[in-house]
Amino acid sequence: MIIDTTEVQAINSFSTLESIKEIYGLIWMFVSIFTLIFGIIIGVLVIVWLEREISATIQQRIGPEYAGPLGILQALADGTKLLFKEDLLPSRGDIRLFSVGPSIAVISILLSYLVIPFGYRLVLGDLSIGVFLWIAISSIAPIGLLVSGYGSNNKYSFSGGLRAAAQSISYEIPLTLCVLSISLLSNSSSTVDIVEAQSKYGFWGWNLWRQPIGFIVFLISSLAECERLPFDLPEAEEELVAGYQTEYSGIKFGLFYIASYLNLLLSSLFVTVLYLGGWNFSIPYISIPELFGINKMAGVFGMTIGIFITLAKAYLFLFIPITTRWTLPRIRMDQLLNLGWKFLLPISLGNLLLTTSSQLVSL
Repeated sequence: MIIDTTEVQAINSFSTLESIKEIYGLIWMFVSIFTLIFGIIIGVLVIVWLEREISATIQQRIGPEYAGPLGILQALADGTKLLFKEDLLPSRGDIRLFSVGPSIAVISILLSYLVIPFGYRLVLGDLSIGVFLWIAISSIAPIGLLVSGYGSNNKYSFSGGLRAAAQSISYEIPLTLCVLSISLLSNSSSTVDIVEAQSKYGFWGWNLWRQPIGFIVFLISSLAECERLPFDLPEAEEELVAGYQTEYSGIKFGLFYIASYLNLLLSSLFVTVLYLGGWNFSIPYISIPELFGINKMAGVFGMTIGIFITLAKAYLFLFIPITTRWTLPRIRMDQLLNLGWKFLLPISLGNLLLTTSSQLVSL
C-alpha cells in the first residue's frame, strides 16, 4: 500500500488549521466575556455615584466630593474597604449555606447579561428564548437570599429571606406576562429580534407606545424584583435590622451590594431593549454614518453609536428608580402582596388578552 505524502501533509495542515480556529474561538469567547464583565463593573460604579449625587441633590446636601474628581471614586473606595474587612461567620449558623448564598445571587444576575444586545450583532448569546432565559435565571437570585437568611441562624435574616422569596414569586408572574405580550407583538422571544421589530418606524415604533399598560406594570414589577423602595421589605432597616444581610460583613456583604446594583442595571437595560427601541437611533430612514458623512468606518462607528445609545437610554431610565427611592415611603408587606396578586396580575392578564386579540385580528 502506497501512501501519498502530499495527502498526509494536506490532512496535517487541515487539522492544524482546525485546532488554530478552535483556539482562536476560545480566546475570542473569553475576551468577550471579560470585556462584558469589566463594562458591567464600570456601569455599577457609575450607578452608585449617580445615586449618591442625585440623592444629595434631592436632599439639598453636597454628596461625595473627596474620593477622586467630583467623588467619582467613592464607590471604588467603599469596595476596597469591604474587601479588606474581616469576614465574620455566625457560630451557630450553617457555614456552607451562609457562604454560598451571596455567590448564587451575584452569578444568577451576571448570567442574565448574556442575552442583552448592546448593538447590532453585539450580544454574547442571541437565543430564540432570550427574554424567558432572563426570567428563568433571575428567579434563582431569591433562592440565594433565602439560603443566606436560613444559613445565618438569625430570625431577622430568615424573615428577610422569606420576604424576598414571597416578593419575587408575586411580581415575577406579572413581569412574565408583560414580556409575553412583547414577544407576541414581535413574533419572537429573541432580544435582537424584539429590537429589530421596533426599528421599522423609528421613535413611534417603540413598544412603549404600543404597550403603555404593560410598560407601567413592567416598571412596577422590575422595581419590586430589584427590591428598591417602596418595595425594599426584605431588608427593611426599621423592622429587620438589615434583613438577610444582618450577619454579613466584608466581601460577602459587598457581594449583596453589587448584586443589588447589577439587578438595577439589568432591569434598566431590559426596559431599553423591550420598550425603548434598544440601540436604534429612533429616526426612521436615516443612517447614522450617512448623517455624519462617515462611510469607511461605518461598521465600527455604528457599533460604537449603538452601544452609546443603549447605555444612554438605560441610564436616563435609571433616574426613575433612583428618584423613587428618595420620594416614596415603604409599603407594608400585605400591601405589597395585594398590589402584586390583586392588582398587577389581573391587569397584566388583561393586557396579554388584548395583545393576543389584536394580533389575531391583524392576521
